[in-house]
Amino acid sequence: MRLLRLCYICFILVRYRIDSLLFMIPWLYPFRFLRLLNPFYYWRYRHYSSGKNLRIALERLGPIFVKFGQLLSARYDLLPQDIAEELAKLQDNVQPFSGKVAKKIIEKNLKKSIEELFDQFDSQPLASASIAQVHRAKLKDGSDVVVKVLRPNIRKLIHRDVSLLKTLASLAESVLSGSERIKPLAIIKEFERSLNCELDLMLEAGNATRLRQQFINDDSLYIPEVYWDYCCRNVLVMERISGIPAGKIKLLEQKGINLASAGERLIELFFTQVFKNNFFHADLHPGNIFIADHPSQQPRFILVDFGIIGSLSPEDQRYIAENLLAFFNRDYHRVAELHLASGWLPAQENSHDFATAIRTICEPMFEKPLKDISIGKLLLNIFKIARQFHINIQPQLILLQKNLLHIEALSRRFNPELDLWHTAKPFLENWLSRQVGLRSLFSKTYQNLPYWIEKLPELPDLVYKALQQAGQPVVKSQSTSMLTDENEKSASKRPKRGITMIAGILLVASALNFALAPQAVISAWILFGVGSISLILGLL
Repeated sequence: MRLLRLCYICFILVRYRIDSLLFMIPWLYPFRFLRLLNPFYYWRYRHYSSGKNLRIALERLGPIFVKFGQLLSARYDLLPQDIAEELAKLQDNVQPFSGKVAKKIIEKNLKKSIEELFDQFDSQPLASASIAQVHRAKLKDGSDVVVKVLRPNIRKLIHRDVSLLKTLASLAESVLSGSERIKPLAIIKEFERSLNCELDLMLEAGNATRLRQQFINDDSLYIPEVYWDYCCRNVLVMERISGIPAGKIKLLEQKGINLASAGERLIELFFTQVFKNNFFHADLHPGNIFIADHPSQQPRFILVDFGIIGSLSPEDQRYIAENLLAFFNRDYHRVAELHLASGWLPAQENSHDFATAIRTICEPMFEKPLKDISIGKLLLNIFKIARQFHINIQPQLILLQKNLLHIEALSRRFNPELDLWHTAKPFLENWLSRQVGLRSLFSKTYQNLPYWIEKLPELPDLVYKALQQAGQPVVKSQSTSMLTDENEKSASKRPKRGITMIAGILLVASALNFALAPQAVISAWILFGVGSISLILGLL
């Protein structure tokens, strides 16, 4: 079955003359005469543009390949304009399935007829994507909604193609040298996980609700409301929104939208989701971003399609922020240190050589104005040296990298003069200041204070047991060496150190309590200073 599917993929690529695009690769260019052997070269598809042929081929190959086309469509900096514009049609213009089929799926899953569920239901799809399509409807209470319905047999189709991709990835890992660093199988599994999330519309409903709660008081971003009583695994009903697709730049200009402000605000919203909330919309292609249709100094974005959501570990968040700051501060040794500390750069590699290689690639870029520097291109240049230094590609960062490329490309379309770094740098610096230093210590201590207070009644017993154990004589056997005088002295100090540490903890906790009262700030600082000294002495 997989072999037949592979043959079909090759047939589609040849039929729509994708081989002509492949022969544009520099090392294949000398063999471009071989395309004349393709019988479809002389057929009707020769009158189509390269972009249209590529789009049709991806649609014919199924949802996974459409997803790939959606990723490519945002790369206006890498693709010819005609191909990028043609692939952009994949965002919300995939061939729809029958409205009658959609009604049957809804009735089967919600156990009611369409007439019982809705006052109105439009059989003509509002939008059609690779995984599902959307219909307009009106609930019995008059609410305007959209109904998202999964494509029939979509799980079977995706499982088939993912199995094929896993086979090819396993083959690549066993045959191609260096593939263990790229981790193709891990990447495919991560892609499969995100696709499985998209195939469960109840998960999407939960993602939308959580994101809505996080931005409920933010006037620059709106998340539609979910109608939970009409949701199940294959059907999702949400508030119908009114807005202009973010990719329609000319229409936005005609409506008087402040595009310069929109570009900056989009970057800020992205970093807010990634670093402040650590819960970000991970499929931010232009088809999922709308702007409210009213002129304003502060444009209001509207997001849809919450099937793919990403989050990072605190360690990844910090390393990404510090890496970006180090890159734009031209501190390449710091970049190398961070890669080494995070495990991205193997320990056996020379960090000095890595820093030198990064400098060689990045310095020519920084000769340009900051507004002309692309973070996407910066990442691509770093990837060029990844193989040389055996950089471990992190599968969990793929979603973040993809969305950064989407957001950057769209922001540049809003405002070609946008200084991306001027917008992102203050946010990253402010976020890092809250993660390290005295401010972070106060914040984390304050968060843990309720737990410490809960454990305070247990402290006397814990102290008594610690002192009792410390005062017990050490049993010396013939098979163990005697403690040295220095160790014995150290052991005799343990009770004092324990008491000092406990006193320090209590003083710091008291300082935080005083800090809550404005009139006691000086007392709080005194207690905090004495408590910190006690903690340090206890650790020595």
